[in-house]
Amino acid sequence: MSVEVMDEEWLYTEEQVRSLLEWMRGQAGANFSVPPFMRLVAEQALRPSEARALRVSDVVLPVGDVGELTARHKGMAREIPLQPQFVEFLREWISEAGLQGDDLLFPGTRGGPLSASVYKRMWQQAQEAVLPRDERYSWRLGEPISILRESCVVKWLRMGISSVTVAEWAGVTPSWLALRYPHCFRTEKAEIDWDHLALAMALPDSLRS
Repeated sequence: MSVEVMDEEWLYTEEQVRSLLEWMRGQAGANFSVPPFMRLVAEQALRPSEARALRVSDVVLPVGDVGELTARHKGMAREIPLQPQFVEFLREWISEAGLQGDDLLFPGTRGGPLSASVYKRMWQQAQEAVLPRDERYSWRLGEPISILRESCVVKWLRMGISSVTVAEWAGVTPSWLALRYPHCFRTEKAEIDWDHLALAMALPDSLRS
């Protein structure tokens, strides 16, 4: 399995993600679905195509409790838990937008799917407005929206959530995570008891020549 490595320097910090989302919320205008759409991608690690396809009926939003979101990719469905604060955010969004059960969760201006060109254009504008224009960041202005998903996945791994759980939430495999984000699995700083390891790996006396 060939997987391109995602270096740490390509990922966005939590502060950068928050600033980008805040900028888009202030600039939405007629494209009112874009900011909540982008927040879902950024905080729940959905693929943009998955987020565009969501309907109100795909989310379970209990008051003051953990909710659930059902995402679908290539015919496979998976459940992602939603923390109470995100549940409240989605409840407010659905109420504000006047959405019903079978409606798209993030409709376009005419009620159909949110236009990819619309949210990509706003994303590009947000990058240009928020990211520093210096040698360190200017080359990242063309990053696709999926960098928000990637940054979220790495945040989960750094929080100590097991790679198996993260893989389930993100719709990938644990081995893919290890190949994609090797910096999250390095153990250079781990202390190894070499004497104990040698003893554990030693062959029994009956097999020694």
